[in-house]
Amino acid sequence: MTNKSDKYAIKGTNLTVNRMGYGAMRLSGPGIWGPPKDELEAVAVLRTAVELGVNHIDTSDYYGPHVTNQIIQKALYPYPKDLVIVTKIGDKRTSSREWVHALSDREIVSAVHDNLRNLRLEALPIVNLRVSASAGPDMGTLRRALSVLIELKNKGLIHNIGVSNVTPDQYAVAAGFTSIVCVQNEYNLINRADEQLVQDLAGAGIAYVPFFPLGGFQPLQLDALSDEAQNLDATPMQVAIAWLLQRSPNILVIPGTSSVRHLRENILAAQIKLPADSMARLNKLSAAGGR
Repeated sequence: MTNKSDKYAIKGTNLTVNRMGYGAMRLSGPGIWGPPKDELEAVAVLRTAVELGVNHIDTSDYYGPHVTNQIIQKALYPYPKDLVIVTKIGDKRTSSREWVHALSDREIVSAVHDNLRNLRLEALPIVNLRVSASAGPDMGTLRRALSVLIELKNKGLIHNIGVSNVTPDQYAVAAGFTSIVCVQNEYNLINRADEQLVQDLAGAGIAYVPFFPLGGFQPLQLDALSDEAQNLDATPMQVAIAWLLQRSPNILVIPGTSSVRHLRENILAAQIKLPADSMARLNKLSAAGGR
């Protein structure tokens, strides 16, 4: 069960979430394409997550595409009143299964309506604009995409705007253009490129949501992590989640899985309190092997 006392009020919104959330990307088929091998298990994962106290689900209509959101609707609609569904736009999947930018006015409007339809929502609580960091658009394109989201917000189709996969400069431009309520970037025990951004956002009270908190498609595998897990009678992935929750108070964690068993293990990580010496050792790890 999640630690329901560990709640986070998202600045600039009326939303409060438990810091342990769930990322729904893996509910679709292999390669994040098509239906899952076991839809009943996918439905069970979502229902179990909510039963265990998760009230923050991260998704996108380009997962599948459309499949993940349709499963969320099937499993959870009508939604619990406190459930916050956060989605992403800015990319799309082609028929050849490529991931490509989708930042034109038409594509943004279409993506928002696709999410609304497949999630069966009248308005989206938070929409993250995926920018793709250094490979993303120029600042003019970023501002234009945000202006379209602002128009949709003014129409009542979305309530809040966040950004995903951004550089600090891109975040600064976005935050100077409109109210940004959260940042979703890759960050985990060994990928620390965003250390300064996490710290800066914490100082500003802005939520930071790491994607690939467990390493993504290649899960974290470190002897030092395994050693800490053994000492704590936990799994390495539980320790990696616990580290994130203790790393900074503005971090909201969204580990994903298609297995009820793994979901339960992940959620139990919210109950783990890493001792100071474990945190110190884990803080020294990095993709380069420890700094």
